[in-house]
Amino acid sequence: MKNLQDTTTLHNGIRMPWLGIGVFKVEEGAELVHAVKSAIQHGYRSIDTAAIYENERSVGQGIHEGLQEANLSREDLFVTSKVWNADLGYESTLAAYEASLNKLGLAYLDLYLIHWPVQGKYKEAWRALETLYKEGRVKAIGVSNFQIHHLEDLMKEAEIKPMVNQVEFHPLLTQKELLEFCKKQNIQLEAWSPLRQGQLLDHPVLKEIAEKHGKSVAQVILRWDLQHGVVTIPKSTKEHRIIENAAVFDFELTLEDIARIDGLNQDDRVGPDPDNFDF
Repeated sequence: MKNLQDTTTLHNGIRMPWLGIGVFKVEEGAELVHAVKSAIQHGYRSIDTAAIYENERSVGQGIHEGLQEANLSREDLFVTSKVWNADLGYESTLAAYEASLNKLGLAYLDLYLIHWPVQGKYKEAWRALETLYKEGRVKAIGVSNFQIHHLEDLMKEAEIKPMVNQVEFHPLLTQKELLEFCKKQNIQLEAWSPLRQGQLLDHPVLKEIAEKHGKSVAQVILRWDLQHGVVTIPKSTKEHRIIENAAVFDFELTLEDIARIDGLNQDDRVGPDPDNFDF
């Protein structure tokens, strides 16, 4: 991976950018439109949202304006959204997909994910995703927040293996076994909250490594994701941060750096535990 447009190839041949922008907890409105537009103008080609974020309209507007101003076509972008827990079911998931497309103002999504592994519901939802995929309505399908046992359970009956698993992943939650499992299964792991919602930016070990490389802590963490083969989608609405987060292709962490960062793991989540979440 040499630049912001570099991609990983999913197991169905679709190419997904290694680094994108996330928009979790960003409300509808001008700030979000500007953030998405700025990201596109500064070379980002991947945008991640979800129905539950309630911001798909502004994301869609930012995409539309960003493509226009950068003189790009829809095919140049990789857009992800997710079906929320309340809509998990065959017909309801199909309807949720249409609703997301409608809000985004798009004809298709590049990636559609089941947001959480709600027991007893995710298999029917997955059947709907398989239908959308077989009909050519979506380029790739996957899951989010699935642990190994959820993936194994899903794949017992699935016709199509998930292409992506988007999970909480950062230096305090390295999910080593899940990462290894996904690599073996050729399921691309993707990190949400890679900076642990900004809570890692003052970590002494990360600061020390960052100073050594002349980089920010955020850049070191994102580079650590990439060197682990993990797609990453840091969230920011500030243009200078959007630019900074993307400047991670001109340096490399040493094996010692990576081992030190791996050693920070505490299995410490900032979000819900998928196994103990009251859906």
